[in-house]
Amino acid sequence: MDYFNDNKLLWNEKTKHHLNSEFYDLAGFKAGRDSLNPVEIALLGDVKEKSILHLQCHFGQDTLSLARKGAKATGVDLSDTAILHAKQLNTELNLAAEFICSNVYDLNEKAGSFDIVFTSYGTIGWLPDLDKWAEVIRRHLKPGGTFIMVDFHPVVWMFDDDFTHIKYPYHNHGVITETNKGTYADRNAPIRQISHGWNHSISEIINALVSHSLNINSFDEYNYSPYNCFNGLIETAPGKFKIERFEDKIPMVYAIKATRK
Repeated sequence: MDYFNDNKLLWNEKTKHHLNSEFYDLAGFKAGRDSLNPVEIALLGDVKEKSILHLQCHFGQDTLSLARKGAKATGVDLSDTAILHAKQLNTELNLAAEFICSNVYDLNEKAGSFDIVFTSYGTIGWLPDLDKWAEVIRRHLKPGGTFIMVDFHPVVWMFDDDFTHIKYPYHNHGVITETNKGTYADRNAPIRQISHGWNHSISEIINALVSHSLNINSFDEYNYSPYNCFNGLIETAPGKFKIERFEDKIPMVYAIKATRK
């Protein structure tokens, strides 16, 4: 089964609806809104003149936010529709970001090496093999370069869509194939597509990075999501959403900062 082709078709459909969604607020972004959140901004630090590879960048808002901050940013995504719109947005905003349409695993040496490799929110769940993923990160980081990752906590992915019961395993027990209806940015969008995903535990993530010569500098967990992208969330503070039924009982996001030896 061609997992990646199915997922590419799914994300091509999602992109069409995301572009006009309130969730992504494209008009606000064009007017200058920074799409990055405080957690990743703090980890990234001053990115001016830094070369940054942004893996699984969707249609490029975060990549372009990095470019606005003075970074030499390159975004990579599987979806050709997303990359097409990222390039158009880059031109419209007169920025100098670059975009590559590629499966993460197929990213080759021609993409270059970078000061920072960055990935965030809803990324590795679309990848079956974290060893190959970590090898790509190491290959595209300069010696002494920094890897920064912020993503939804694997505990969140154990639950059903309404957080009423545990539906999926915490550890990676193989592919999870489902039919996607709608999208987190527009739950009523007329999307009905097959998706293939994989759950990855924290230990699997960290061990993959360590085994490819990445020293973990910090690992943090947060009890909120910066996005209202799941069912049953309440905003407990500006930009902080929690699962109403769980309050502060489970982690929702984690962040990793690592350095290539």
